[in-house]
Amino acid sequence: MDENTYVEELLSFFKALSDANRLKIVALLAKEALSVEQLAEMLGLSSSTVSHHLSKLSKVGLVSAKAEGYYSVYQLELAALTDMAQRLLSEETLPAVAADVDVDAYDRKVLNTYLSADGRLLAFPAQQKKEEAILRYIVRAFEPDQRYSEKQVNEILSQFNEDTARLRRNLVEFGFMEREGGGGDYWRRDLL
Repeated sequence: MDENTYVEELLSFFKALSDANRLKIVALLAKEALSVEQLAEMLGLSSSTVSHHLSKLSKVGLVSAKAEGYYSVYQLELAALTDMAQRLLSEETLPAVAADVDVDAYDRKVLNTYLSADGRLLAFPAQQKKEEAILRYIVRAFEPDQRYSEKQVNEILSQFNEDTARLRRNLVEFGFMEREGGGGDYWRRDLL
């Protein structure tokens, strides 16, 4: 399924459930099949309003109707609800909703605020999220799969700010770099 189709299907699913009366209808139909007239009485709504809500739920496959005499009786399609939830809200497919979002926009804004034109850190931000954005930028100065001595780390960090101890400590503390104990080597974690 392409990204646009997926997003449209997800929006339709949530729109169908985004009304308190439709949620009540789903809850009632989860217990038993009911007619429009029964639902209207239970909910204190007109039959036409209930029919409208059932139409919305039917369009996304959450309810179905079967004829019983002069009436249509509606039932919840629990399997469809489960299938939609598993398919549309899975860890594999849900990130597609944000595929066209500029995820680096916040970091760029922070960097524009806290870095000079030559890339030096003007001040340490008070907010942790902003400091993490700066650390994500700084850690790129280190090559993946390469080990650095503390002296080498300090030389690289001095390009960004004279407080190399704070930068080095924060890179390790926030998980951007790892360090061997006892003054050993440093290396970049592969988080990028």
